[in-house]
Amino acid sequence: MIVNEFIPKPYKQLLESGAAAYSAPSNIALVKYWGKKAHQIPANPSISFTLDNCKTTTTLKFKKKTSEGFSFDVFLEGILEEDFKPKIEQFFNRIEMYLPFLRAYHFVIETSNTFPHSSGIASSASGMSALALCLMQVEQQLNPDISKESFNKKASFLARLGSGSACRSIEGDLIVWGAHTNIEGSSDLVGIKYPYEVHLNFKNYRDTILLVDKGEKQVSSTVGHNLMHNHPFAEQRFAQAHSNMDALIEVLKSGDLNGFISIVEREALTLHAMMMSSDPYFILMKPNTLEIINKIWAFRARTGLHICFTLDAGANVHVLFPESEAKQIQEFIKTELAVHCQNGHFIEDKLGQGAQPIKI
Repeated sequence: MIVNEFIPKPYKQLLESGAAAYSAPSNIALVKYWGKKAHQIPANPSISFTLDNCKTTTTLKFKKKTSEGFSFDVFLEGILEEDFKPKIEQFFNRIEMYLPFLRAYHFVIETSNTFPHSSGIASSASGMSALALCLMQVEQQLNPDISKESFNKKASFLARLGSGSACRSIEGDLIVWGAHTNIEGSSDLVGIKYPYEVHLNFKNYRDTILLVDKGEKQVSSTVGHNLMHNHPFAEQRFAQAHSNMDALIEVLKSGDLNGFISIVEREALTLHAMMMSSDPYFILMKPNTLEIINKIWAFRARTGLHICFTLDAGANVHVLFPESEAKQIQEFIKTELAVHCQNGHFIEDKLGQGAQPIKI
């Protein structure tokens, strides 16, 4: 699948060396993407909150070379990571036609996260979006005429080819990915800013991430997505996602917090139901995940506050709530929920506005 829009004109000349740097946030889907087609095309549309504190910072240094093939080294938190090489090589192969300079340079990729890697906080989303943005900075140095809009759109397109949900980490604060009949401009190829009215209730939402398990997931998201191909409930799930997208449009417009809670929690539980009913089946939730969910439900019933949870493909719990109710809910998290986190650790986050370039 070739998308001509993103193939650049020939560069006038290549630089001898240089560097680029970006920080890119993670995101948390409200309507989940689970299942994909060829070329990283989503099986259903999704919508996500862009986060602020959970992010990846990447520096990309490049130097012209004469050898054949791709050449790069990857460092995570200052440590050389050979295990990352196959995924990045696959990424480079997918995007080479859109960034023809890739074989001309040796790259040193230095990356760090503000959260545990591979624990279900979408580190591949923030990591791949940060790398895509750095590569776009290189292209911008070779072609300074690229507009900001074109820069972000192509960065989202490239990031998707590294990790699907990474296309939702370029901008903020509400991003839609996947073609949906009732969302103008929505696309399977890129993430777009949500184009419709959003009530003040959802403008300053908070997300506290409870780190139930900081270890690597026993089943990767890539494997999980692939298990949707022959899943007995796949078509019903994809239809449900479209229906929930429609319902969420009205909820976001009206400010209906209870309607928001119903959609978001149902989506989270459906995601894990798909995992538990695939072949082979698997469970990523932990006992403490369920303890937290039950405590959230009891607290909400007791107080009437608009706290809810969502889950990514992992054991950790994202606790979502409006800023206007933050004081009481944050106290509840510290006194009743933190005990179920690994070493009592959690991350306080909020809606963010997307990736940011870093001066080198």
